[in-house]
Amino acid sequence: MAFLIKSMLPSNPLKGMGLGGGEEPAAEAAPSDPAKAAGMTREEYEEYQKQVVEEKMERDADFLHKKAERATLRVCLRDKYRLPKSEQDENMLQMAGDDVDVPEELLKMVDEDATEEEDKDSILGQMGNIQNMDMDQIKEKASAMATEMKTKAEEKCSVM
Repeated sequence: MAFLIKSMLPSNPLKGMGLGGGEEPAAEAAPSDPAKAAGMTREEYEEYQKQVVEEKMERDADFLHKKAERATLRVCLRDKYRLPKSEQDENMLQMAGDDVDVPEELLKMVDEDATEEEDKDSILGQMGNIQNMDMDQIKEKASAMATEMKTKAEEKCSVM
């Protein structure tokens, strides 16, 4: 049923509503030469195309360099935290070569994180955590564990 309705209706019902007979103007007004279409001479157009290609190559090279810098940083972080190595990062570093350094801003961020972690790992950092603990809660947990261990020992040991 739907097939019959679709075949009876025109594919574009708004096509016939135009004032000039429904035909679109021919593309004769557009020049075949792209230089003329851009309003330039042939030499100017060729120079423009060279410039566009050079800029694209430069952007691509910068992009690959940034990707290699990020890969270097990820490798450093993986080494620091003893995480498994990524083949994708290794391949990126091989493609970029040995001249890739981690940007200073990223190194500063990593160094700040490292100093924060060192502070947390130190004894003074742990002292700050002890001050925030609730001693009554710790005592309750310790006594509950002691009574639990005592009851388990009594169940298992016939002498007690």
